[in-house]
Amino acid sequence: MALYLIGDVQGCDEALGRLLEKIAFSPSRDTLYLLGDLVNRGPSSAAVLRRLMGYGDAAQCLLGNHDLSLLALAHGHRAPHRNDTLDQVLAAADRGAMLDWLRHRRMALGVQGWLLVHGGVLPQWDVAQTLALAAEVEAVLRGPALADFLAQMYGNEPARWDDALTGAARLRVVVNALTRLRFCTPDGCMHLKASGGLDQAPPGHRAWFDVPGRRTAGQPIAFGHWSTLGFLRRPDLLSLDTGCVWGGCLSAWRLDAAPGQEGLVQVGCEQAQAPGVTAP
Repeated sequence: MALYLIGDVQGCDEALGRLLEKIAFSPSRDTLYLLGDLVNRGPSSAAVLRRLMGYGDAAQCLLGNHDLSLLALAHGHRAPHRNDTLDQVLAAADRGAMLDWLRHRRMALGVQGWLLVHGGVLPQWDVAQTLALAAEVEAVLRGPALADFLAQMYGNEPARWDDALTGAARLRVVVNALTRLRFCTPDGCMHLKASGGLDQAPPGHRAWFDVPGRRTAGQPIAFGHWSTLGFLRRPDLLSLDTGCVWGGCLSAWRLDAAPGQEGLVQVGCEQAQAPGVTAP
């Protein structure tokens, strides 16, 4: 039995297939934990979803901002973006099954002592609160209020968490942190437009994981979302979005690697990106 974390696939099914061959993945024996952004910008989003659906419980998937974007687009609460490559999902005969499967994925997971998220964790949150807030969003995604939620999901405000937040504002902060966060101030005010590397933090901001005094300090956290950061490995941190769809690699990390065993496995992406798509 092997446990693998996998970074942002973004519709690159061919690369995902080669990565799974390279690690000799067996759904009857192994478990994959995909860190979100399963779809969009790459050429084969529908194939990625069908593949992962077929693996059943052997593929545990988080929702990223692009996955939520697909749900919003499908429900008429987001206009198509010129860089989207989601038409094959939206026009598919099994569209309903794919979208229903997607809305039942997780926003955060605790696995083998690791906290898994797509984007980041605000400094005010500990592990228990992060998972509890993720569960609040998951419940809405799976329930009858999905359309109302998607209609109010977008926006950069409130920019900072407050325990007193309720309703759409509360859920929006949680979604933004878990799926979009890269930089914030020491008091947790999010900057959601900057997408550069660590040396391009906006004034007064730091990478969320470098904020002094964050309540998850020392807690091992794995995340994706940040292709300009790329692979980053610290004792309590693992960044796995290595920019497959932008011409980089698709990366997996064996979570249960034996001491001395290399945990990182990568494949290049032959289809770097769809024609006309520009990098973030």
